[in-house]
Amino acid sequence: MIESVAAAFEQKDYKTAGKLLKQLLQESPKDPWVKFYVGRLQEVSGKYQDAEKIYRRLLRDETNSKIVAQARQGLQRLREFEEEERKRGISEAMGDTHGNEAGVLILEPISNELKTQAALLFAKVTQIDAYSARLLLPSRGWRLYRTGAIGELKYYGEQLQQAEIPCFWSTLAALQQIQVFQVDYFQKSESNSRQVTVVCHNQSKQLGSLTFEWNEVKARVVGLLPIFEEVVDRNARGKLERKTQTLDYAQFCDLHIPSRKCILRIFDGGYEWKKGIEITPPNSQNTVRINWNNLSSWLNEQLPQVKVWSDFTPFAETALDQNEMLSHIQSNVHLFRKEASNWDSAFQLYSGLVFFKSAEC
Repeated sequence: MIESVAAAFEQKDYKTAGKLLKQLLQESPKDPWVKFYVGRLQEVSGKYQDAEKIYRRLLRDETNSKIVAQARQGLQRLREFEEEERKRGISEAMGDTHGNEAGVLILEPISNELKTQAALLFAKVTQIDAYSARLLLPSRGWRLYRTGAIGELKYYGEQLQQAEIPCFWSTLAALQQIQVFQVDYFQKSESNSRQVTVVCHNQSKQLGSLTFEWNEVKARVVGLLPIFEEVVDRNARGKLERKTQTLDYAQFCDLHIPSRKCILRIFDGGYEWKKGIEITPPNSQNTVRINWNNLSSWLNEQLPQVKVWSDFTPFAETALDQNEMLSHIQSNVHLFRKEASNWDSAFQLYSGLVFFKSAEC
């Protein structure tokens, strides 16, 4: 009867093949040829995962060279079909109005107990090995996984989400639309006790003020940006050489106000501690670090329910080598540097991504 099944497949008479296989499964369920044709039936029915499982099981368990060859051919057909589907999906996504805009694809953290299964699915979507996939999946904080055209990133992002791997994507253009105001100091609003005013500079360095209510703030992002210096040191051979090392870290805090599509950026070296609301006691000799800690405590009191995003550093470490992408991001970070640093653009990217994620909640 197996010859009749083969003939039915040759004639693409899958209905007859299905009836014959149903009978054969009752009579000879362990026959490898019956198993193979069940896999073929799953394949032509569009049940590709089920077909793949059967073909792989045959490769693992059978020694008959003809069966093994047929199973390998089946897997090859499935790979070719997946590749065609991938190209078609990417092409359709790239055809969208903004499909060619530059963007980023971000992986969100996943618990260690779920990583083994998630790595297998991630490997399948991204066509890498499971070991590498597991290393790429973050356990804490976000990982910048891929940059490129947003259409292609959206396609892969949707595939990953269908596999229950948390991720999201954004265009760089959308991030650049957020206004960033550099805060000089806070001052109380005389008309409303629930309001506060910041004296600040806009991106054109124009001085002004902005009055808002604390409940408008939906997220708070904190991060350390390294300050570098060039030093002269001796290498292993005792010769003098110049190298760059981290001298100190600058403290940054962003307050997000989605309703006004803006970020209020506070920097420990740029805040005017002796003006506005009394953050530190007058005439005190506090260091910048103590003043910053006092400001942070004061913000905690004003924003007790607002989430603080503090995983900038591990995120930045996944993004710093993306020179081309980061070069297109206006950092809005005004640290004195002899040369530009990717850390500054990475902070702008991280804060901008948080801005959109918080607005969705």
